[in-house]
Amino acid sequence: MLHDEAPLTPMAGCTDLYVGLNFGTLAETRFLDLWPLAALRRIELRGGALAIGALATHSDIIRSPLVRRRIPMLAAASREVGGVQIQNRGTLGGNVANASPAGDTLPVLAAADATVVLTSAGGTRRVPFTAFYTGYRQTVRRPDELISAIEIPAIRGRQWFRKVGTRAAQAISKVVIAGVVGDQIRVALGSVAPTVIRAARTEAALAGGASIAEAQRTLADEIAPIDDIRSTAEYRRRVAANLLARMLDGGP
Repeated sequence: MLHDEAPLTPMAGCTDLYVGLNFGTLAETRFLDLWPLAALRRIELRGGALAIGALATHSDIIRSPLVRRRIPMLAAASREVGGVQIQNRGTLGGNVANASPAGDTLPVLAAADATVVLTSAGGTRRVPFTAFYTGYRQTVRRPDELISAIEIPAIRGRQWFRKVGTRAAQAISKVVIAGVVGDQIRVALGSVAPTVIRAARTEAALAGGASIAEAQRTLADEIAPIDDIRSTAEYRRRVAANLLARMLDGGP
């Protein structure tokens, strides 16, 4: 249908799509309802990688023993997505496809070196998560493709996730960060640039033996936050640097 009847916009939980529809900002008028496709809701191991179907809800992720064992920071991020009603409807694939730089799960997937599985009538291709976004709310997904799954390799090291928002729950993030501290330190952030980012320069500095203070300065230069209705660029830089220090220190 995506190939033969374009343009169609895939929809699942609709927790973001309906917001745009209600505000009159949604340009799309024809939709393809994916919600009944149970095959896209599976969470399973495939060849050593954790494969999470695009229609797995945040509640599915929170409850999954596989997720809690393999990538607990993703379960932690899913607990921060709205309230229980949103968690019951919102899907991982939808969070990825929505392409908001404030998406709570996106830094986790970036830090986990995840892969986005894109499926079309012509076949399947896999795109590294860090190459999936091309700009603000822009991705490499073609109109005839669906996000069918997210694949996450085994992670070695301590996982860490934190979100800072106006309130403790049901708030869009001002800064959201995820990381892995092990032989290789990985750092990913949201709400500090047009897309979720891997802080490659900061990671390289840490790999080269930089102190926490030096890494903080590198991170402050690397990110590109803006002033908006939720926060200021200066606040976001300061919070991002503080969160990086807490992650590296092993703090809560």
